[in-house]
Amino acid sequence: MNDFNADGPAENEWEEPAELTWNEFDWEHYLREQDAAIARYLSFYEKLKGHPERIDETAHLMGWDEGDWSTEHEGETTGSASLSEEPMPEDEPVDYDNLEPYTLHKNPVFIATKAIYLGLRRTWEGLAVDPAKVPQPVALAFQSALHRGEEQACLAIQALDLGDYAMAVSLFKRALHELNASLALIDGAGPMRHPALAAFRDDAWPRLFDLREIWLRIINECRDELARHIDEEN
Repeated sequence: MNDFNADGPAENEWEEPAELTWNEFDWEHYLREQDAAIARYLSFYEKLKGHPERIDETAHLMGWDEGDWSTEHEGETTGSASLSEEPMPEDEPVDYDNLEPYTLHKNPVFIATKAIYLGLRRTWEGLAVDPAKVPQPVALAFQSALHRGEEQACLAIQALDLGDYAMAVSLFKRALHELNASLALIDGAGPMRHPALAAFRDDAWPRLFDLREIWLRIINECRDELARHIDEEN
């Protein structure tokens, strides 16, 4: 990811491409900024938890427009062009010292997924540590289902960033399978016997369905993109 090919004309067409070189301090600073973006999303999301359009409203507060949620946007940020969020004008020199790379951490779907899962984990870990409130087999099983769902979703978003829409759909479907497992674990008669667990279920239910909504939107975008490619080939 450190190799960068500038869009502007090089002084010598045979010269080596410019290189974006960051040390460990630079990357740590960058990663902390991305952690802050996740925390900012979660803060907005929590304030809008009762809003019927909280997903779109939170995205608006994050400064994302509709294109940020589409596969077309993700496809445009694949490859060397992804190292810059905005294309450099051809008549201006590239300031490599201040050039910030694009990584998976900047993907809006990644930020939303990580933030909602973070909120779920924080609440669950504070609750599940007490065996009197949550049966320990349920505590472990639900925590594991959250982890597997988040892992599959992040792999799906990575495939999306690479432009592999078919793989992204398959991985999102796996994430949805784990999300359904999470829903099943806190549903039914079991939680009703534990008031604290029932309260958590009422809070977690819309969050899990928001994740489902986000992923289904991207799955539909991916399938539309795959269908468009097939039509173009035909």
